[in-house]
Amino acid sequence: MSNTNTTDERDLGEAGAQLSTAPREEPASSSVPAMGVIGWARWFWRQLTSMRVALILLFLLSLGAVPGSLIPQNSVDELKVQTFKEAHTTVTPIYEKLQFFDVYSSVWFSAIYILLFVSLIGCIVPRTGQFIGQLRGRPPGAPKKLTRLPAYTTWRTDAEPEQVREAALAVLRKRRFRSHAVDDAVAAEKGYLREAGNLMFHIALIVMLVSFAGGQLFKSEGGKLIVEGDGFANTLTQYDDFKSGSLFDTDDLAPFSFTLDDFEGTYERSGPQRGTPRTYEARVTYSEGADGAPQKRIIRVNDPLVVDGTKVYLNAHGYAPVISVKDGRGKEVYRSAVPLLPIDSNVTSTGAIKVMDGYKGVDGKKTQLGFQAFFVPTFAGSGQGTMFSQFPGADYPVLALNGYHGSLGVDSGLPQNVYQLDTSKMKEFKDANGDKLKQRMRPGETMKLPDGAGSVTFEGVEEWASFQITRQPASGWALTGAVAAVFGLAGSLFIQRRRVWVRAVRGADGVTVVEMAGLGRSESTRLPEELGDLADAVHTVTPTAPPPASEQLSEEPAEGAEK
Repeated sequence: MSNTNTTDERDLGEAGAQLSTAPREEPASSSVPAMGVIGWARWFWRQLTSMRVALILLFLLSLGAVPGSLIPQNSVDELKVQTFKEAHTTVTPIYEKLQFFDVYSSVWFSAIYILLFVSLIGCIVPRTGQFIGQLRGRPPGAPKKLTRLPAYTTWRTDAEPEQVREAALAVLRKRRFRSHAVDDAVAAEKGYLREAGNLMFHIALIVMLVSFAGGQLFKSEGGKLIVEGDGFANTLTQYDDFKSGSLFDTDDLAPFSFTLDDFEGTYERSGPQRGTPRTYEARVTYSEGADGAPQKRIIRVNDPLVVDGTKVYLNAHGYAPVISVKDGRGKEVYRSAVPLLPIDSNVTSTGAIKVMDGYKGVDGKKTQLGFQAFFVPTFAGSGQGTMFSQFPGADYPVLALNGYHGSLGVDSGLPQNVYQLDTSKMKEFKDANGDKLKQRMRPGETMKLPDGAGSVTFEGVEEWASFQITRQPASGWALTGAVAAVFGLAGSLFIQRRRVWVRAVRGADGVTVVEMAGLGRSESTRLPEELGDLADAVHTVTPTAPPPASEQLSEEPAEGAEK
């Protein structure tokens, strides 16, 4: 509490008290007695539940989130974390000890989070009880000397004291002051929403903290890449990658499915924004539950499909060349649309084509094929520079392949990246000149494998879309808490808590003396203005009495003037 308010409480007694629910700070004694375990526990609790410590913890929480924003996190992308560790070998051991790769689940971040939670609850609970008590009570009576208050006015009137008090009550209640008569004065108070806003702000912070914690514990999120015509069912085995909170249960997955009917992307074709997406949407057919009726929906960026609290976001887009492979006998052993990974804004893409089963070499033995693929949706043409796409739309698609045969290593039990080809146990196909076999193909063209080993045909191009399926159970509560915090903070900043007293007593000469005074929680120019408006309204009903005859100035004529 400020020094001004402390002075008010000492000079004005109960009239200046309880303008706030903030806990009082007791002055330090010159002689501090020895404290035992209970004493130290009480001291620690008082410090932890003070608003100063709550603000410090809130600042530390914000500061602790900085490394979580700047350093890759395992909970978001483990591949980026691994790449970061390989590129920064010096600081990696330090970051690992400080748990910077798992900031939001680290011991120190959780400790700050829990301490802030306890501090806010310990601060708000007693203040809420005090505020409820103030709401149920009445404004305190007028202090003995109203002249000590920062806003003060007085006048004399012929009206009776009871009439003045009745007029003051009517004016104050019309201005929405809580008011009542106490002895020879009227006490009124206004601005309770300031404390209500303050409490709302801190309660909203607790709601946000609980919501974020609950969201992290029960959340689930995963990714799925789908080629046009393929579908997805919301089961754990259908995800390409999946992460969840520690309290998540697979039974919590919402039962639904959807099929990617078509992806449509259009791009600016001229000007400085050439290649900028104009249309970027996935048309899907989805069903809720096991027997839900099929429904059509268009998913756009930042416009997800929402099914039973689960949101399906459109993340990325790319191309999937359709490849068919035949063995030396002309038997088709492989046909599939193979998604490739974009490497630039014009969707130049790379990847791998893996034929794992069904192929037999020229010797009749089963073997595996692998092809490194490089795809451009719009090729500039031979002799027109490097083979990179000139435009993200599939205007002139070209696929470049070079092939290997042998063992893909998929039977080793170790996980592999679907976009990379492990050639450690494979041999390159050679052309007639003994060089590496490679070829650029347009849709419909075929690359012949040497020695009658078969052929590879570029059948056409499909498109794929990548989706993020997210379930954040408490996101609605977090949003509600954030909105409530804004309104509560606005109320606590812009609403002023103030009290007004109107005293009417009969003077020694029988004329009623009216005194009006106001007191606010803090100094403000609005309080004197408001008191002036209230005094003017009361004065209209109880106007100033003429001065007594003894105080009237005699109008003697000047010497020499005519009478």
